[in-house]
Amino acid sequence: MMATTHALLGVAVAALSYPLVGDHVGAPLVLAAAFAGGLAPDIDVLGHHRKTTHFPVGYSVLAVAASAVVALAPGPVTVALAVALVAAALHAVSDIFGGSPEPEPWNPTVDRAVFDHLLGRWHRPRRYVRYSGAPEDFLLGAGAGLVAIAASATSPTADAALWAVLAFSAVYTLTRKRFGQLQRVLGRLAPAWVTPAVRVVERDDGGTTLAVGRGE
Repeated sequence: MMATTHALLGVAVAALSYPLVGDHVGAPLVLAAAFAGGLAPDIDVLGHHRKTTHFPVGYSVLAVAASAVVALAPGPVTVALAVALVAAALHAVSDIFGGSPEPEPWNPTVDRAVFDHLLGRWHRPRRYVRYSGAPEDFLLGAGAGLVAIAASATSPTADAALWAVLAFSAVYTLTRKRFGQLQRVLGRLAPAWVTPAVRVVERDDGGTTLAVGRGE
């Protein structure tokens, strides 16, 4: 799934649950924590994607524990932490229902979705969302975004930000399969020493790594 879809799912859950914690923390902090938590696991796109910072079990356990702390000691810090962990857990778990992390996931060759550190193995992709940027991926994110916008916790500023995220998701979806072609075009337009050479490297264990270097 797109990183924006994960973030929007987290924001939608936070917006719907805000009435339960609204007496202890402001809506902007809750929504920002959910957005950041939904994005956070994808930091490992620069390393071993879907493994280094994806913890479907770990985030879930921490989210339950943090939610229990909120019940005992509600406050801005505890609520924001719990919301971020719930969003991160939702991200890591939902990736199991998506496609595989590979350069062209619409032509899948890898049967791995998310690494489970507790079990020491990869979960296989269910492919209900076939790949990041698939039409169903956009629809899922759009649905979550519209739910968040309709929730009373959001403000005009938050709504504008969510619409911007949805617009970015739409552009990503429309151009997803053309990334390789766009990179080649941009590479021809810019001097080689300016354009970084970014490529996805597949490892023998089925994972991927982004390799970044200067053009030559």
